[in-house]
Amino acid sequence: MARINLLDTRTTSFGDLIGNGKIYRVPPFQRDYSWKAENWEDLWQDILIIYNDPDSSHYMGAIVLQGSGNSGKEFTIIDGQQRLATLSIVAIAVIEKIQKLVEQQEANRERQEILKRTYLSDRDPRSLRYSSKIILNENNNDFYQSNLINLRQPLNIRALSKSNQLLWQAFQYFSNRLGELQAVVQDGEMLAEFLTNAIAQRLLFIQINVEDELNAYTVFETLNARGIELSSTDLLKNYLFSLFQGPDDLQEAQRQWRRIINTVQMEKFPEFLRYYLSIRETRVRRERLFKIVREAVKNGQQAFELLDQLEDYSSLFIALGNSNDDFWRDNPENRSYLRELELFRVKQAYPTLFAAYRNFSSDNFTRLLKLVCVISFRYTVVSSLNPNELETLYNGVAIAIMKGEITNPRQVFDALRSIYVSDEKFSQDFSLLSISTKGQKRKLVRYILWKLEIDASERQDLSEDGFSVEHILPESPTDDWRKNFTDAQIEEMVYRIGNLTPLEPSLNRQVGNGSYAIKQAAYQQSVYRLTQNIAAEDWVVEALTTRQRQLAQRATHIWKSDFHGN
Repeated sequence: MARINLLDTRTTSFGDLIGNGKIYRVPPFQRDYSWKAENWEDLWQDILIIYNDPDSSHYMGAIVLQGSGNSGKEFTIIDGQQRLATLSIVAIAVIEKIQKLVEQQEANRERQEILKRTYLSDRDPRSLRYSSKIILNENNNDFYQSNLINLRQPLNIRALSKSNQLLWQAFQYFSNRLGELQAVVQDGEMLAEFLTNAIAQRLLFIQINVEDELNAYTVFETLNARGIELSSTDLLKNYLFSLFQGPDDLQEAQRQWRRIINTVQMEKFPEFLRYYLSIRETRVRRERLFKIVREAVKNGQQAFELLDQLEDYSSLFIALGNSNDDFWRDNPENRSYLRELELFRVKQAYPTLFAAYRNFSSDNFTRLLKLVCVISFRYTVVSSLNPNELETLYNGVAIAIMKGEITNPRQVFDALRSIYVSDEKFSQDFSLLSISTKGQKRKLVRYILWKLEIDASERQDLSEDGFSVEHILPESPTDDWRKNFTDAQIEEMVYRIGNLTPLEPSLNRQVGNGSYAIKQAAYQQSVYRLTQNIAAEDWVVEALTTRQRQLAQRATHIWKSDFHGN
C-alpha cells in the first residue's frame, strides 16, 4: 500500500492566500493576538525593502492550514495566525488612507471598494458591514470585525483586553508608518500599488496543508505560535514522523522529539542540527538542513537512529554555551575555557568539539578546549580575521575525528595551523588593540587585564571581578590632558589596551579624571603589578604605545598553544 503524504506544500503569496475567495479561521482555543512593536517594526522594515526594490521578495515563513467543511473554501489556521492577522491590519491601514482621499478624487472610492472586496471581503447585504476573510479566535474576532474591518475607533481603548489593545495599536502603528511615506500616502493609485504589488505579491509563504485533524495536531503539536519559520525544524520533524509505520513508534518518536526540543529549544534547533550534521557533512548550510536529512534518512529505523543521536548531543550543545551548566560538574577545568569561548562569541568550533567529546579522553578534550580558546583569541579577538575560514577548517577536523584520522589535540593543532596567528602578527595586532569598555565589551576588557595581571604578578588567586577598569587617559579628559593629546588622538587611544589598567574601586573613585601626577601617585598604592609598573614621567602618546607594546609581548606567551614550536 502506498504511503499517504501528510503534507501538501507550496509557495504562495499573501495576495494569493487572501484574494482567492477562501476563509481562514483561527481555532477558538488558539492563543490571542500577541505581536508587539518589535514584531511590527521588523515586518515594516521588510515591507519597505521590497517596496524600494521592485525585483525583491521576502520569505515570511510557513503557514500551516487544515481544510474544514466540504466546500474546499474554508481553512483552519494551525500556524501563522499572527502574521496573517498583522498583514490584514496593514491592508486595513492602507484602505483607511485611501478612504481619506475619496473627496479629492472619485476614483479613490472605487479603489477603496475593490481593495475591501479583495482583502477584507464583501459587505453583508443586511448589515452593510464588512466581515474579514480572516476570522480570529473568540477573544479577538468581535473587536477585529466590528472595529478594525469597519474602521471604527473603540470608545474606550483602556477597557479593551490586552490582546485587543495590541490589535488596535498595530493598526495605529502601520497607519503612522504609512503616513511617513509622503509620496505614497497622498496618492490613491500609489497606495493601491503599495498594497497589491508589494505587500500582496512579494511577501511569500510556504503553504502547508494537512489532511485531517489527527495529522494537524499530532504532527504540529510543537509549532512555535509566534510564526518562526518551520522549514528547517518542523518540516524535518514532520518528515521523520511520516516514516514511522505504527502508532507506538510514532508516540515514542514524539516523546523523544519533545525531550530534544525541551533541551535545545525550538529557536536554537536549526543551529544545533547544523553543527551536528557538520561532524559528517561538509559545507552544511541552514537552508540545506532538511534536504540533507531527507537524503540520509529513508525509513523508521534510520529516523530513530537520528533522533537517538540528536538526543545524545543535545545536552552537550547547550552545555558548550553555558560554562555553569551542571554537565561540567566532573570537569571543572573546562568551565574556564568555555567561559572564554562565550566571551569571544565563538561557535565555529562546535562541530570539532561535538566530535572530540565522544572520541577523545577527558584530558584531551580539556586540552582541545584550551587550544580552541587560544586560536580564537588570536584569530578572532585580536587579529579580527575572516571567521568563514574557521568554520570550514573546524568542519574538516570534525569529520576527520569521526573517521579516526585525528585522535588527539596535537593532530587538531596540525590541521588548524593555518589559522594559528603567528607570534609576530599577534604581537603587532595586540600592540594596536582597542576595545570599548562600554556594554558587553567591558567583560572582554576585564578578562584581558585579568590574564595580563595574573602573568605579571604570578598570583593565581586574583578575582576577575575585584577591580575597576581604569582609563589612564580619561574618557572625559580635562584641559590639562588635552595639552598632550589632540581630539583625534583621544578618540583613537582612550580604549587602547595600553591605556587601561586594573585598579581598586576606591582608588579609581579617588583619582577620577585627575591629572597624570595624581593618578600615578595612586597607582603606586595599588596591589596590581600592572598598575604599579606604570612609570612614565608623563602620559603621552609615546608612553601609551610603549606600554602597549610591552603588554603585547606578555600577551604573546599568555595566549600561546602548547603545541606551537614542538
